[in-house]
Amino acid sequence: MRCRAPDPGRRVPGPKVTRGLNLDHQPALKRDTIAHLGTATFIDAAQNLVLLGPPGTGKTHLAIGLGIKAAHAGHRVLFATATEWVTRLQAAHATGRLSPELARLRRYGLIVVDELGYIPFEQDAANLFFQLVSSRYEHASLILTSNLPFARWGDVFGDQVVAAAMIDRIVHHADVLTLKGSSYRLKDSGIDTLPSARAENTAQ
Repeated sequence: MRCRAPDPGRRVPGPKVTRGLNLDHQPALKRDTIAHLGTATFIDAAQNLVLLGPPGTGKTHLAIGLGIKAAHAGHRVLFATATEWVTRLQAAHATGRLSPELARLRRYGLIVVDELGYIPFEQDAANLFFQLVSSRYEHASLILTSNLPFARWGDVFGDQVVAAAMIDRIVHHADVLTLKGSSYRLKDSGIDTLPSARAENTAQ
């Protein structure tokens, strides 16, 4: 069941699973890679997964499916959008409980951060998100979805140095998959592309 949206860090929404993802729409995704990720062994190794691509190409669907498979494999999993994670961290920071909250989150083998890049962060929010990434580095796994290539993450965090340090920690032990093409949601709408989708498809 999907938990209510105001609760950041909720359990993974369902019932999407990886077999429901139309891989014909994403021929660049290797089926054996997706199958391997579905075993959740990357979580045992505290590795990350980054899914990049324009809106509607299946990033969230795949992230949710892998999160569900990880939960079925016995891992503790939390799901929230990037802005919801920042809201949660801001609340903990405001009450002087940021360190205990980060330590508590490390007990979850996997957290999914969806929609990174849609809304830019203020400096304080960017610093809090950096602490989340740093606290999990080589301890626990992240799945992140973003509509932006790494080269534009500095725009999201408002600081190229912070963005570079964050990317360095995320990708050190990670698979990075790029989903391309037009939005699957628009396939029958007569609309070929969304604004900026062409640039996001080609810039890496």
